[in-house]
Amino acid sequence: MRMGYGLHLEQTQKLVMTPQLKQAIQILQFTSMELEKFIETELEINPVLEVDIAEKPYGEADAESKKIDWKEYVKKDSSSYSVQTNSADEENEFSFESVTSKETSLQEHLLFQCHLTFLNNNHKKIGEYIIDSLDENGYLTLPLDEIAKDLKTDVNIIGDVLDIIQNFDPSGVAARNLNECLLLQLRNLEVKNEKVFTIVENYLEEVASRKYPLIAKKIGIKTTEVQEICDFIKTLEPKPGRKFSKINNNYVIPDVIITKIGDEYVTQVNDNKVPRLIIRDDYKKLLLSEEQNEEAVKYLNDKLNSAAWLIKSIEQRRQTIYNVVQSILKKQKQFFEKGKKHLRPMTLKEVAEEIEVHESTVSRATTGKYVETPIGVFELKYFFSSGVEGFSGEEYASESIKNYIKDIVNEEDASKPLSDDKIAKQLAIKGINISRRTVAKYRDDLNIPPSSRRRRY
Repeated sequence: MRMGYGLHLEQTQKLVMTPQLKQAIQILQFTSMELEKFIETELEINPVLEVDIAEKPYGEADAESKKIDWKEYVKKDSSSYSVQTNSADEENEFSFESVTSKETSLQEHLLFQCHLTFLNNNHKKIGEYIIDSLDENGYLTLPLDEIAKDLKTDVNIIGDVLDIIQNFDPSGVAARNLNECLLLQLRNLEVKNEKVFTIVENYLEEVASRKYPLIAKKIGIKTTEVQEICDFIKTLEPKPGRKFSKINNNYVIPDVIITKIGDEYVTQVNDNKVPRLIIRDDYKKLLLSEEQNEEAVKYLNDKLNSAAWLIKSIEQRRQTIYNVVQSILKKQKQFFEKGKKHLRPMTLKEVAEEIEVHESTVSRATTGKYVETPIGVFELKYFFSSGVEGFSGEEYASESIKNYIKDIVNEEDASKPLSDDKIAKQLAIKGINISRRTVAKYRDDLNIPPSSRRRRY
């Protein structure tokens, strides 16, 4: 076989990931809040962009991704590229932070009581040290002898101060373990039943495993009485400092709103917070000015191309999200009419084929975005789930089956809870054909314990 060199012409097609395309993909993935921040940054770095406060209809928004001869364009068409949004009145803008106040921490709450209790400066100093050593759950993790060593004080005095702090509010605070925490709460509630103290002191692991017959046998009482005691123990607070812990409230702003008007559902992309962008007229005039050099022309062309592509990408994002939600609405109409049990199986591929885009585009358009509907707020990903085909040929989404399982467990006889096999048989009566293992998997997803742990004596 002879080998040699040669020149050959060949035509191929390949996707080149240009900076503009990367930006369009990035914008599609943004939530409305992320898009708002991104636009603020673009307004800072691109001088030809500005926010249009006036309410105007959509511009042409049909700029090609290729380079544009802006001189010719400005001469022929002086209309502005724009994206329609409603500009918010900053003065009337509502902020949750403006009506919330700083919450008191656990340490501040305890120190207030400490300063009212201890008159002796030495005891007050010990109390402050103990309070500052508590973890976020209200437990004392340092040994008393270590505290005594640091403060150069007798360990018995440390213990006396600790006893006083353990009577502070919240009940059970400054305990060194779970048993002590629960016992402090029982004493604070002035519980007289010694069997309750016995179970807390010696059988907490058995309580967690719901081994009520074993506890009843060891203590010598009825299983029903043990269950009643355990029900009471579970009302106690295992983490006294929990109510003082910082709670991060993540407010969800829906990206799409579905409203029912009469018998029809109307879809609206919620972009009211996104600024309306236009291209500044003074830069267009500057481009047409006779006094200009090549560097200025190149700079303006680059910035104008960038601005036009940004506006187009924002509009494409809006249209893609709208098309995806419209497709979801069409396929899941029974869900919106009758509730969660009527959610149908649906894949990204189905929606992608209907709106004629790639699956990855649908995935990006739905990730991290929420829709407000007449029956609640849902993440768009919620509507995409696998499912099974029923005996009658009807399809059931996994989320729908979970709701059926939840209802079956809620309606069961607590003294004779249903096994996974019996739940599967009840689902079969409804026309849903799934195995016992699948029932167990869905039950675990719902955090429902097995039948042996759901039994009431």
